[in-house]
Parts: sequence; C-alpha cells; structure tokens
Amino acid sequence: MSGSRRIFLLEDDLQLNSTVTQFLEHLGYEVIVAFDAHEAKDLLYEKAVDLMLLDVKVPYQNGFDLLSDLRGEGNQTPAIFITSLHTVEDLTRGFDAGCDDYIRKPFALKELQLRIEANLKKSFQTHDNIVHIDKYKIFDIKEYQLTVSGKAVALKTKESKLLAYFLSHPNTALSYEAIYAALWEYDEEPNAASLRTYVHTLRQQLGKERIETIKNSGYRYVQ
Repeated sequence: MSGSRRIFLLEDDLQLNSTVTQFLEHLGYEVIVAFDAHEAKDLLYEKAVDLMLLDVKVPYQNGFDLLSDLRGEGNQTPAIFITSLHTVEDLTRGFDAGCDDYIRKPFALKELQLRIEANLKKSFQTHDNIVHIDKYKIFDIKEYQLTVSGKAVALKTKESKLLAYFLSHPNTALSYEAIYAALWEYDEEPNAASLRTYVHTLRQQLGKERIETIKNSGYRYVQ
C-alpha cells in the first residue's frame, strides 16, 4: 500500500498514460496526470506531489527543460524520467536536469513500482526529515513531532521512536526483538505491555489498518 501518496505523471501517449495510471492507482497511489508541458507546469504549481514521472518528448517543452525549470524554481520533488531516449548523452542530460532516476522505455510495470518505492523511501530519509504519512498527517523524524490536520499531537518519547522506526521500515515485518532494541536502552528492560500500549496509541492517530499485528512475531507498518 502507498498510504495515499500522490504521484504526478507527464506522458503524452494516451495508452501508456492510462496503463501506468491504472497500475499506480491499483497500488493505492493518487495519480495526477498531464499530457503536455504547459499542463504539467500549471498542475505542479497548484498541487503538491510526492514524486514526478516525466516523459521527455512531450508537446511545448521537453521533459529535460521542464525539470530544469522546476529545479531552478526550488521544486525538489523526486523525479523519474520515463523515456524512449536511450543514449548515454540523454542519460547525462537527464541527471544534469535534476532527475533522481531514469527508466528507458519499454519498461516492466514491476520495475516502475520498485523504482518509485525506492525513490520515495530515499526522499523520506533525506528531505528535511519530514514524512508525509497522508495529506493530513506528517511526522518530523528529527524532532519526533507528529502533526495531524495542522495540529501537533503529544506523543510519549517511545511512541515517537516507534513511529520513526516504523516509517523507516515500511511494509517490513519487524520482530518484537528488533523493536525492543530500537526503543529501549541497553540498561532498560523491554516491556511487552508497554509496546502494545504504544502501538494502540499510534493506531488511534494513524488508523488501525496502518499497523498490522504479525501473530507471535511482531508488527508491520503498512505504507
């Protein structure tokens, strides 16, 4: 699951645009689409997105120049080029424009999924320590601060540490032992009842479906 993260897709091929959109929506992403560079600029000025998928050969302005303009205006949203341009010179130009990744057409949808997940995970670790859980909830990993609908939520220290640990390991089965090691200091005695309480609190804030119980083993944070 994507946790309702928002992906922007610029692709002027109607069939490929539809195929990629349906695939990403099936994975749980919200997808905003554009078919030319002018439309892309207008939408990206209006809406915040978590990742951009950009074709290069599109009407009005090529994707390389579009991304270069966006970067010059301060937009640091992760960007992946999806293009039929295959040369090393094209690859170089793409990264010079500021992309984070580059996929050559034709590509497998599973590869696209893996590239998206890797770049989203990387962006959460490197962009100001802010994780957008969904459009209403954000978490500052550095400050251990959860905000819901613009209001700060008071969490206990270990609840904040647990949330940070979950967000750093999305969709991963985490054993009780691994969680104890992450939350409790070496001179503290881990407490299973306390851990259940912390999980309960986070479920109240994030939604029950966000944290799965793995029977007799641990928990999984569902992204």
